[in-house]
Amino acid sequence: MAEHEHVRVAVIGSGFGGLGAAVRLRREGITDFVVLERADAVGGTWRDNSYPGCACDVPSHLYSFSFAPNPDWPRTFSGQEHIRAYLEHVTDTFGLRPHIRLNHEVEMMRWDGDELRWEIETARGTITADVVVSATGPLSDPKIPDIPGLDGFPGKVFHSARWDHDYDLRGKRVAMIGTGASAIQIVPSIQPDVAKLTLFQRTAPWVMPRMDRTITGPERWLHRQLPFTAKARRGLLFGIRELQVTAFTKHPNQLGAVEALAKANMTKAIKDPALRAKLTPSYRIGCKRILLSSSYYPALAKRNVDVVASGLREVRGSTVVAADGTEAEVDAIVFGTGFRVTDMPIAERVVGADGITLAEAWKDGMESLRGATAAGFPNWMTIIGPNTGLGNSSMILMIESQLNYMADYLRQLKVLGGRAALGARASAVHAWNRRVQDRMKRTVWNTGGCDSWYLDASGRNTTIWPGTPSEFRRATRAVNLAEYEVVRARAGDGDADGGGAGNADAAGVARAAAAGAGTAEAVA
Repeated sequence: MAEHEHVRVAVIGSGFGGLGAAVRLRREGITDFVVLERADAVGGTWRDNSYPGCACDVPSHLYSFSFAPNPDWPRTFSGQEHIRAYLEHVTDTFGLRPHIRLNHEVEMMRWDGDELRWEIETARGTITADVVVSATGPLSDPKIPDIPGLDGFPGKVFHSARWDHDYDLRGKRVAMIGTGASAIQIVPSIQPDVAKLTLFQRTAPWVMPRMDRTITGPERWLHRQLPFTAKARRGLLFGIRELQVTAFTKHPNQLGAVEALAKANMTKAIKDPALRAKLTPSYRIGCKRILLSSSYYPALAKRNVDVVASGLREVRGSTVVAADGTEAEVDAIVFGTGFRVTDMPIAERVVGADGITLAEAWKDGMESLRGATAAGFPNWMTIIGPNTGLGNSSMILMIESQLNYMADYLRQLKVLGGRAALGARASAVHAWNRRVQDRMKRTVWNTGGCDSWYLDASGRNTTIWPGTPSEFRRATRAVNLAEYEVVRARAGDGDADGGGAGNADAAGVARAAAAGAGTAEAVA
């Protein structure tokens, strides 16, 4: 990359969101773009998470782009290696590699109000862009709690998303911290090989059976020869989950039958009443992420596994101590403690029109317009932004909806002509988020009686979308210009319009914006 290279669009990250954005840009006829990736390969979270047993809990045919179907998924729930291979395939199939800049971590990006562009400092130099699409994802930066004494631990310490494959766990005493989606896959994968496994469980998860199987050769052949069969399969998976959303968002009490199935899954493997009591959640199912595993509970019943129903409090040499005083001597500590979701580090590196960072703008909680744009940050958008997460379906559906919004945003800039930017109105951002939070009040995520990673430090749910993927798609089908301010370069700057005929279209947009300022169409 040449120093001070300028592009129309800079995409940050090369996971599903970043690669999807790159494909959509090419489909829109935009080839003047780069994808800035901090690592040495594409794949995002599916590159970083390579721990034993890593797999997706969304069916394969739904966890893929609609524009890039894969008839050859080997299993109904794909493993990490297959999803990463799929993303590499998408990269090659759509000719994205010439646009990708590996080992280009973004260190800072600043909005230049005079030039109407973003100045992006990377580990390999500076680049400028008219528009930034941030696709770093919420599950990209591991979160390790500040545990007293951890620095003095003589053994091995690592996070599930930074697995040390050079360290052999066989015959070791291992402490697993956390009981989230990663932990329930790691535990049964390492249990047969370790000498002792101590699981520190702060909150018991609800675990449903994982109905995984090999996709047969004839099935794959049928999907290759008759692509509509794979499309129908995807449609069925989508429809089932679409119908389930109402229980999560409007009628949490209907989830009792699901709880019964989860309890049966536990009872089948856990015969010890004391252990069952430890593993039984005290909150409504769905409040925290529902996990899928048919091997987690059987692993916990093994003789070399201890479940400590308490979080890790401190480390004394090679001794780990739980909040309830339980102690264990261990050789390795594995953290499955999640990610920085509600305080994403990338926000600390984005400086907007007012000279403040996105993290400062979001100090009271993340909020954006339709999960995409933020007030004070013109021509900047995010993929998988605030309140775009899902509790029971595929995030790829949400990503594709946001790509629709991104495409229309760029079309609107093209229509405006000249040097222009679109800035989300603060009134529109606030109106949108009030509607989102009003709907959130009755959801299981807010009423289920748990403390989840969906909630920020103030207890506000800034992560989950309180509706169906279809509702979100309708809400992001097109940019509502009344929700934006048109920003023009000052007269005499470059190719900026000087207020003559060339500004007629912008003037019309401005009038429409003034008429509709502060409005936001219904979330539903």
